[in-house]
Amino acid sequence: MEFRSLLARSIGLLTIASMSSPTIAGDHSFTLSQALSYPFESELTAATNAPGIAWVRNLRGARNVWVAIGPDFTPRQLTSNSVDDGQELTQPTFSPDGRNLVFVKGGDHDANWPAKGDLPPNPGSSPTAPEVAIWSALPNGGSVTRITEGDAPALSANGILAYVKDHQVWTAALDGKGKPERLFFDRGSDSTLTWSPDGSALAFVSDRGGHAFIGIFRSKSEPIAWMAPSTNSDSSPCWSPDGRRIAFIREQGDGGPPEPWLKDVPLPFSIWTADAATGAGQRIWRSPDTLVGSRPEVAGFNGLFWGAGDRLVFLAELDGWEHIYSVSIAGGAPLLLTPGTFMVEDVTITPDHARVVYSANSGTTSGDTERRHLFVTPVDRSAPTILTEGASLEWRPVVGGQNVAFIGATATAPPRVGMVSLDGGKRRLLNDGGPPPEFPSNDFLTPKAVSFTAPDGVLIHGQLFQSANHAKPEPGVIFLHGGPPRQMMLGWHYMDYYSNAYAMNQYLAAHGFAVLTVNYRLGIGYGRVFQHPAKAGAQGASEYQDVLAGAHFLQATSGVDPTRIGVWGGSYGGYLTGLALARNSETFKAGVDLHGVHDWSQDVTKYTPAPYLRFEQGDRAEGMETAFKSSPDADVATWRSPVLLIQGDDDRNVDFAQTVDLARRLEAQGVRFEELVLPDEIHGFLRYHSWLSADAATAEFLARELKADEN
Repeated sequence: MEFRSLLARSIGLLTIASMSSPTIAGDHSFTLSQALSYPFESELTAATNAPGIAWVRNLRGARNVWVAIGPDFTPRQLTSNSVDDGQELTQPTFSPDGRNLVFVKGGDHDANWPAKGDLPPNPGSSPTAPEVAIWSALPNGGSVTRITEGDAPALSANGILAYVKDHQVWTAALDGKGKPERLFFDRGSDSTLTWSPDGSALAFVSDRGGHAFIGIFRSKSEPIAWMAPSTNSDSSPCWSPDGRRIAFIREQGDGGPPEPWLKDVPLPFSIWTADAATGAGQRIWRSPDTLVGSRPEVAGFNGLFWGAGDRLVFLAELDGWEHIYSVSIAGGAPLLLTPGTFMVEDVTITPDHARVVYSANSGTTSGDTERRHLFVTPVDRSAPTILTEGASLEWRPVVGGQNVAFIGATATAPPRVGMVSLDGGKRRLLNDGGPPPEFPSNDFLTPKAVSFTAPDGVLIHGQLFQSANHAKPEPGVIFLHGGPPRQMMLGWHYMDYYSNAYAMNQYLAAHGFAVLTVNYRLGIGYGRVFQHPAKAGAQGASEYQDVLAGAHFLQATSGVDPTRIGVWGGSYGGYLTGLALARNSETFKAGVDLHGVHDWSQDVTKYTPAPYLRFEQGDRAEGMETAFKSSPDADVATWRSPVLLIQGDDDRNVDFAQTVDLARRLEAQGVRFEELVLPDEIHGFLRYHSWLSADAATAEFLARELKADEN
């Protein structure tokens, strides 16, 4: 067995990153560091009652807050960070009048569970303990001020800051002076802070463990008002425009009779309203007790809006697709606002509450199933209007004045903030400087939409990255996304994790590989049935057939050497990479597994939603056996292909022990493997240097294993 630690080859990694390695030379000369030099823009938000927007721009790990104030919306950088420190900037939040802006520095806001002691991430291994803190800035100019430790800020109409610290609600002065104080006591774990329109009351979610209440705080001299408390779990508080009522979503609390082990069960939800003063509530609507009546699992918006005419706007999958509905507070049947065979993702409401703006994988251009475009529709009827279209992609809409701001990209241009008027005219990109001169936009190719059929007859979609200029057949590489409720697209992705993967696939395609991304079942974009296949994941890994079908498609693709197929992926994609190498080493000759799950049965409670964990007596042993057999560990005996294992050891989504366990099993089996361990990094690497190191190691490994005969 050969074992080499890639940490011992850090100098070699930097060499790969800074120049074109001879082992991965291809038709273009751009380096990996150039491919990763794109700015990534995210966290776009808008003031409620003023024409102002804010967002976060990440360039090579240096994160900064930007703003653009109407009417001209000229971009301006508010913060001046130039260091790849691995500290997130998230949740830029305006006061309703747009005069104040706060944001959060630090933390891990995409984790499945906190680290021991709720320690903030420290991916740079700083000897100084990091913090999660709230900062403030004046959008029209002025210094940036640290206010206090805390998270999840909410600003009221009268300038009061509320935030969460140690799972309780606190308040502090915006200028950072004075001593922060706990706003009120609650024995629950508090979140989702939502001020009333006039700023006189604060709604919040109090998680009590197994059930949750909506509470309303008004003053220290008044008891907290609880909205129709029950044995259920309430969430997504939403105020009426007059501040007299509140709406929320109600789901089942934990418990009840046991269910078959790891079997899909209906998870219905209902919409309630309550009197904000008395807490007296009533149910407005309840979803059917069926699988399609379950609340959608993933969306850019998954709560409620109070629309004009007292209509409540929400997302549901009643026709098998994630769509926007509205229902009158008087009750009755919900109205479908966005009919069609597509998925709605991001949703926002206009300041007058009369219309909703949304992104969807729909449009008039071929391939739009694998893009995102923007649309607008009234809240009281189905009358969608197209705001953006073509071969571009747009997401994260927010309304600033009479304009919709969004983040958009193409196949070759990375994400940037743009604007379009609410009537669909005057579209433009904001002049934030764009990508740096060294970014190789002109050398990026446009991926091709492809499809192929799985063994059970289901049509699977993907994107093929393949240069037209190659003298002889190239090795092929399958890329597998994580999630698994994700979708790779015909252009840059709205998540930073997959923007990195997109740039990496472009780099591989430009340096002698044909790359196929596989949108396997469990992913989004193709309807609820596709997203919820039978016997998937720990229940039988049925989605793996889509991966193998993708490999066979790639083997049959012109210009691809069918004997040199590799695979790489992260998170759930790492799990499927492990399955590919363990089950079909004759097809997959090498792979790179980033932080994958390798044994479902090690701690199935961490990777399975709580409602699925109630089991009939005697079912658990059978279920755990099925979970193990659905894992890469179960087939290590037939694993022959070399693999590179990559993970940060402060991963809060997949236990680092999963990689430790697989490494020991591979070692015992005599399988050749290498490892790159990133001390103190989390699941979605926070530092640019971490991504550069991981991507460089991936490219070098695949080139060495699949292109050795070319050198």
